[in-house]
Amino acid sequence: MGSRPSPPPDTWLQLDRQLCFALYATSLAMTKLYKPLLEPLGLTYPQYLAMLVLWQQDGITVSQIGERLALDSGTLTPLLKRLESVGLVQRLRDSADERRVLLQLTAEGRALRKQALKVPARIAQAAGCQLDELASLTARLHALRAQLQSSPPVAA
Repeated sequence: MGSRPSPPPDTWLQLDRQLCFALYATSLAMTKLYKPLLEPLGLTYPQYLAMLVLWQQDGITVSQIGERLALDSGTLTPLLKRLESVGLVQRLRDSADERRVLLQLTAEGRALRKQALKVPARIAQAAGCQLDELASLTARLHALRAQLQSSPPVAA
């Protein structure tokens, strides 16, 4: 079997060949898909992501959740205040270091996890995939992100 010739270089400037656009458009579609699934939980998509982190590791600091979600404090603080105002989390000063704020799920926040268990299966169904296929795709995207983050800056 012979290898296929590479397309001419100028075809790589077509929008549909851009990985960045495919990821961007897919992200928009995914976020739109989550909206009706999260409404019964009373969560926005960013709030859902924060809750996922807390369901996995309760009692972490605001800075840890910010690192995990790649969000700065200006974006994260209002999101967490909203979760606190609806009774899902509480923010507590760390007794060992008053400068640190810990996030802890309330009983309502822990109970919401049970309702959220149906969301991943519905996403897989909408994507026409099995959960293990989505897990494989997710792992590939995590690997891509790690590679991009560890790559030296690209010169023009």
